[in-house]
Amino acid sequence: MMRIIAFAALCVALCAAESCTDPVITPSSYTTTDAVIASESVFIVELSLACANGAQSVALYADVNGKQFPVTRGQDVGKYQVSWSVPHKQASSGTYQVKFFDEESYSALRKVRVCPKEQRGCGRHQAALSVNVDHRGAWSGPWVSTEVLAAAIGILVYYLAFSAKSTIQA
Repeated sequence: MMRIIAFAALCVALCAAESCTDPVITPSSYTTTDAVIASESVFIVELSLACANGAQSVALYADVNGKQFPVTRGQDVGKYQVSWSVPHKQASSGTYQVKFFDEESYSALRKVRVCPKEQRGCGRHQAALSVNVDHRGAWSGPWVSTEVLAAAIGILVYYLAFSAKSTIQA
């Protein structure tokens, strides 16, 4: 029994994510710009993370407007990605702040969320990293569809041709 407990403790110690000191990030982002071909607005944030202490397996969690999302680690060392989607009407244009938390700060964030409001000092949480994503909104197409515009031009050309013919024959 003691061997199993010792083995489990060793696995936890080896599998635990490292902490990152003095993080340097290089973010990039994508948001949906065309509402005609997509049913929801999609947000994708990718970032490259370099730590001063050389940590390579940092576990990250993301928070956007109070909603938490898992952050996936890429195959390349130090590459991470988080994505989420919302209906077009809820995805207003503007800047979205994506807060990234390591395991320690994410644990503090979760404790604060379940802490009763009457208690002061339940714990503070501070994001390890933060990235701003600019969303210009999604284009929902022209006010008048192409088919209606083509039909209107066709009727106008027919009317002008018929009028010209009537004038010439008169």
